[in-house]
Amino acid sequence: MPVPTVPESSARSLSSFRDPRSVAVVGASDDQAKWGYWLARGALEGRGRRDVWLVNRSSDVVQGERTFRDVASLPAAPELVVLCVPAASLPTVLDEALAAGSRAFLAITAGVADDDRIRSALQAHGARMVGPNSLGLFDAGSDLQLAWGHFTAGSLAIVSQSGQLGSEIANLAARAGIGVSRFVSVGNQLDVTASELLGDLATHAETRTVALYLESFAGGQDLVATMRRLRSAGKHVLVLAAGASEGSRRLAASHTGSMTSALELVDAACRAAGAVRVLTPTELVDAARHLSVAPLPQGRRVAVVSDSGGQGGVAADRCFSLSLDTPVLGDELQQTLAALLPAGAAVSNPVDLAGAGEADLQTYAVVCEQLARSGEVDAIVLSGYLGCYGQDTPSLESAEVDVVDRLGRLVDGSSVPLVVHTMSAGSVAVDRMWEHHIPTYGAVDPAVRSLAYAHRLADEVGRELPQVAPRALHPGGGYWAARTLLRELGVAVPDAVRVTDVAGARGAAETLVGPCALKAGWLAHKSEHGGVVLGLRDADALAVAFERMHRRLGDGEYVVEQMDGATDVVEMIVGARRDRDFGPVVTVGAGGTEAELWRDVTTELAPVDRGTAFRMVDALRVRALLDGWRGRPAASVDALVDVVVAVSEAVAADPDLLELEVNPLRVSPKGAVAVDALVTLERPGAHR
Repeated sequence: MPVPTVPESSARSLSSFRDPRSVAVVGASDDQAKWGYWLARGALEGRGRRDVWLVNRSSDVVQGERTFRDVASLPAAPELVVLCVPAASLPTVLDEALAAGSRAFLAITAGVADDDRIRSALQAHGARMVGPNSLGLFDAGSDLQLAWGHFTAGSLAIVSQSGQLGSEIANLAARAGIGVSRFVSVGNQLDVTASELLGDLATHAETRTVALYLESFAGGQDLVATMRRLRSAGKHVLVLAAGASEGSRRLAASHTGSMTSALELVDAACRAAGAVRVLTPTELVDAARHLSVAPLPQGRRVAVVSDSGGQGGVAADRCFSLSLDTPVLGDELQQTLAALLPAGAAVSNPVDLAGAGEADLQTYAVVCEQLARSGEVDAIVLSGYLGCYGQDTPSLESAEVDVVDRLGRLVDGSSVPLVVHTMSAGSVAVDRMWEHHIPTYGAVDPAVRSLAYAHRLADEVGRELPQVAPRALHPGGGYWAARTLLRELGVAVPDAVRVTDVAGARGAAETLVGPCALKAGWLAHKSEHGGVVLGLRDADALAVAFERMHRRLGDGEYVVEQMDGATDVVEMIVGARRDRDFGPVVTVGAGGTEAELWRDVTTELAPVDRGTAFRMVDALRVRALLDGWRGRPAASVDALVDVVVAVSEAVAADPDLLELEVNPLRVSPKGAVAVDALVTLERPGAHR
């Protein structure tokens, strides 16, 4: 065998998985029921671009091609080796291929037992592996198909932890007419990670939109940075994350940790990266199809036009449920539309054509033109019968296509996207709409939902996380230490003293202005364990309360704290923690003892700046209370935002600080005061 010529840098850069100069399929087969058949068949389709060798120990010919008994028998070292062999044989075959000079491997084999041995062998030779347990890869631009089945070339790249779900997305994309630019089933990610494969798409010219499916978000911070780079490169990223782990939430000791689901963290990561999470493969492909032809809307204002009042109403309701606005149109625009339509037609938004479309098909285009040029809307949803006229009445086909062509000229010259819901399952007019870059769907839900996803991509462009200098905050355990830390961070806390006996409790009354609260400072959740008594106005009351609490809870560090006397207070919760996948995250929401009941919280990756913190507060239902409800004065949102920023920066700065939570944070017109807090430390046993 000749001296190996595979460049070391080629494997490290992942180029061997994009466009290898040679491929060997180990385990090639003639049996169409086996993976080896489809891998060999796909590889052979690219032999006009590269050398392809088939390895089979028992057959001299597979699919009409000469085979080799092992990798050592090949004419040269293959740049990429596809491993489709029994799990027990994989380490041996890998060693043979490494010795022959190969440095890139696609491992289809599942059930491999000795991951550490394989990883060590790869690292020792500077080699890379996708898999094991991969369902293969495909690249339309380089005629590389090493997977089961058939792929239709297109603009959607798929990186999936589940090979079969990735294949479903590819099949849906083919049926939708957008096809696949690249497909990679990442498998177990023993070596090459999903983040690396995503990053490799930044310069992939054929890719317009990226579909990512993951069941584990290990290395989440790298994923976020990679998705942000894709966005900067002009690629839209759609994330499907069903089955994301709840492990970090279950491990959290704080209220904010337990109230934040894994998928809410994925959503926060997507916002930071400028990506969006979708719910199903069908939604993903519908959105990708929209993005393949239409520009992103410049806002959330949507005009709904329909030839049926009922269909227009349903479309408007779907807009509302998906956070799109259907604003009342201006008086002048309403008058213009009314002059085009029958008397009594609804023109405020939704716009009901009220039969005008049937009387003159051009009405569809004329109304849409007026709306697009008005400056009052950012997108138009056209719902109803358009697309069916020529299908149901062939003599109208030409006239209907003329209308579609006019709509096509409108979208070509406008920044306002047009989305169509048609009752047609498929017609000449519908095909023409797609040719004119008008997304068209057979149901109203995918039409509006795809527009909503496009709006989120336009609205959430990603953000660079603020840089925070590392520092050791050295917080201790217990409530007193948490108070001390909050003061260092600039968060206001009431005056207080530490006590350990009845005499200390009595003495606190001489230092503090009542009423006071007595707290068992070492308890994480004081209310649940009877570790807090409120409204203690004098020394006798403090002494009695201390004796009773001490009798139940025993020795410890007790805190007597002056109660906050502010009025018109809204109780909030602010917490930050270090997630095992995404790193520091911060949460703000409605607080108090009923925080878990209301679950009115928003979460972002930390640290956050003031702008992001304000947006977090704006997203809460409790924002109405902060603004002043039923004549009450508004609370200081500025003070609340200051606390959110400070807490987020603290957890980001100190790796030993796992969690810092303030609940409740009493926000009043005068400011924000923390009256309880929890600190969780990295060091074993440090949590009190």
